Amino acid sequence: MKLKNCFFAILCIFFIVRAQGQSVQSPSDFLGYELGTRFTRHHKVVDYFKYVSKSLSNVKFEKYGETNEFRPLFLTYLSSQKNIDRLDEIRKNNLQQTNNKTNASENIAIVWLSYNVHGNEASATESAMKTLYELVTSKKEWLDNTVVIVDPCLNPDGRDRYVNWYNQVKSSPYDIDKMAIEHNEPWPRGRPNHYLFDLNRDWAWASQEETKARLKVYHRWLPHIHVDFHEQGMNAPYYFAPAAEPFHEVITDWQRDFQTQIGKNHIKYFDKEGWLYFTKEHFDLFYPSYGDTYPTYLGAIGMTYEQAGGGAGGLGVFNNEDEILTLKNRIKHHTVSGLSTVEIASQNAGKLNAEFKKFFNNETLKYKSYVLKNDNSDKISKLKALLDTHHISYGSCNKGTVKGYDYSSQKEGKMEVDKNDLVINTNQPKGKMIKALFEPNAKLSDSLTYDITAWSLPYAHGIKTIASKTKVAMSDFSTSVKTKTKVEGKAYAYLSKWNSINDAKFLSALIKNNIRVRFSEKDFKISGKKFSRGSLIILRADNQEMEGFDAKVVAIANNSDRTITPAFTGFVELGKDFGSNTVKPINKQKVAVLTGDSVSSLGMGEVWHFFEKELEYPLLRIDTRTFSRVDLQKIDVLILPNGTYKKVIDTKKLKSWVQRGGTVIAIGHALKVFANKKEFALKTKKKAVKKDSLSESLTPYNMRERKNIENLITGSIFESKVDITHPLAFGYNNSYFSLKLTSEAYAFLPKGSNVAYFNSTSKNVAGFAGNKALKKVPESLLFGEERVGRGSIVYMVDNPLFRSFWENGKLFFVNAVFMVNSDELRN
Repeated sequence: MKLKNCFFAILCIFFIVRAQGQSVQSPSDFLGYELGTRFTRHHKVVDYFKYVSKSLSNVKFEKYGETNEFRPLFLTYLSSQKNIDRLDEIRKNNLQQTNNKTNASENIAIVWLSYNVHGNEASATESAMKTLYELVTSKKEWLDNTVVIVDPCLNPDGRDRYVNWYNQVKSSPYDIDKMAIEHNEPWPRGRPNHYLFDLNRDWAWASQEETKARLKVYHRWLPHIHVDFHEQGMNAPYYFAPAAEPFHEVITDWQRDFQTQIGKNHIKYFDKEGWLYFTKEHFDLFYPSYGDTYPTYLGAIGMTYEQAGGGAGGLGVFNNEDEILTLKNRIKHHTVSGLSTVEIASQNAGKLNAEFKKFFNNETLKYKSYVLKNDNSDKISKLKALLDTHHISYGSCNKGTVKGYDYSSQKEGKMEVDKNDLVINTNQPKGKMIKALFEPNAKLSDSLTYDITAWSLPYAHGIKTIASKTKVAMSDFSTSVKTKTKVEGKAYAYLSKWNSINDAKFLSALIKNNIRVRFSEKDFKISGKKFSRGSLIILRADNQEMEGFDAKVVAIANNSDRTITPAFTGFVELGKDFGSNTVKPINKQKVAVLTGDSVSSLGMGEVWHFFEKELEYPLLRIDTRTFSRVDLQKIDVLILPNGTYKKVIDTKKLKSWVQRGGTVIAIGHALKVFANKKEFALKTKKKAVKKDSLSESLTPYNMRERKNIENLITGSIFESKVDITHPLAFGYNNSYFSLKLTSEAYAFLPKGSNVAYFNSTSKNVAGFAGNKALKKVPESLLFGEERVGRGSIVYMVDNPLFRSFWENGKLFFVNAVFMVNSDELRN
């Protein structure tokens, strides 16, 4: 009897375990609270996705990276058991299609769902859990011919910043009054990541750790559909595809048509529930660095879905539509659109594969090759690293001449090339992405856009380029290994070039190791070798008390991959000797940046990220709330990022500090602190055309938005002139292509140095600029220095650190920190 009871018990356990293996808890059951009644911290989201993957054998969990605040980035793959068992084979077969190779029997749709790229658009991650649950339970038949990849949170640091704040301040029960604190996030809000970057603008530039990690796995898959789930203002209806114009011209008719089909499938569900929605407005497909456009330029149906809410939504808020917008409903809307996307993908798996394969035929592209001159190996290396990130192939030129569109002159030209120069051909899988990133001037079908309209990488990286309509022959690009510098006796000085951010990083390392450095204001020649102005000079005389001076300098140079030249005399063949007063000291600057209320979080983040991740130099962040109590005499350089500082800065106090030797670097809107004040030289440029108020008032209401763009510049490239003799411009040529982000214009400085400026012939070389805004650009300032007593104010009308992708502007910023206002060594 006991044996029978034991056997019966074992049999019961077997069936219980088997039953549990075939079922999974809902998010609400697992978390212990109803989804939508609170925000879920990221670690609990991770726990739920891990739980589902452990419970169901047709779900796989994969960690692909980690944020700056050490939170995991992860994906979950779900499909039928048959597909999961051969998941890598499916992946490889899909990639073969990009080379026009295909397995005829492979008709499996690949759908990638990305959530919460903006941390305070938090309903997205909640809906990711619900969508996962529905797909593996009630909708699992769609998985027979579909692989769904779910990234539930692209921005865990921003999400937890928002969720932790909201949980601290919310009322119980939650307060629906939009004036309540729980609907008014404090600076910097949860939208950006740790370094306060907008990750939805970083796909193409890959400046952030989250993006770099994501792109590695994204390029291993190249899905057929990619959806980026967002939230917008609390009063807006739901938005889904089709997108608004302009569409970039590489987008195919099929991509246009199928996103409309997807939208119509959503409409079926939204109409049934009576939910409001809109399409074809605001959200275009042009700027290549979004979560919808970047996948689109790689063959996917890339889409943005926008739910009302955002950081102001909370658990529930009474909006201007006289409705209570709840988190529960926000989750429901995103879940329905996500499921609808998978449904129509499953219904069209064969067609998705066939059209995906067609996308990678690049025979019709106008330019067959882009050839880049290797005048600066550091710039070429930086660009190659970006190309590697995007899995774009490149090679080395054969010696000869290439003809085509010359980016420098904006007309047909030619260029002598050799094996050191770079060629990128468009007859490769990423050909359309290459066109989008490299084309001289992207074609706009509509001037009303959601973001910048120019970004061409040759301009952004400052590399002389020819776009050729014929394919340029190439061979494998061999990277030469630099010879390590060796200590050869005791040099009088060590010399190093100055024309890249790598050189600036080398300078940073020297300063941090308490090695004193100088720079030359003049070109010079020594031992038959020429050095340009700005070149670094490390004198033994300045470092006499340093033990092992030579070995330390050489070791830092080698670690920085810099070639330094030892000089055994201070006498030069041409130029000024090293004892000249034109050989200026570079001080160990104490650099501070303002952060907090009144400061653009994105602007401050760009400065912070640049110092920590690129320059690797200490940066003091000072909150605007305590700035009035700061002892400025302990600071050498104060950076004012883009922001509005009217209530923050006492200009008299600031001017007094500058007069005693301080340096201010003002960027973008921060220039308004100084503009048109009698104690400063900076003045706004008078408008070239007076407003005709009567004409504007007679403009039809439905045309006013379009008419207003006459006054706008929406991220366009302009050529400027540069005074290369000024320390602010060391390392540059006499022309510079700047990304102009606004139509704000300032007159030339009557007292001071107009270092980079737009003259009467300066023109817009790429991107949209309104005809009235264009008239303000000629004869206006770009970068300038105003001397105030012993100190300086550096004015940067355009932001050289914008989104960390305008590589060619960054050295201007470093020069402003270290080379402007350099007179004597400070202790």
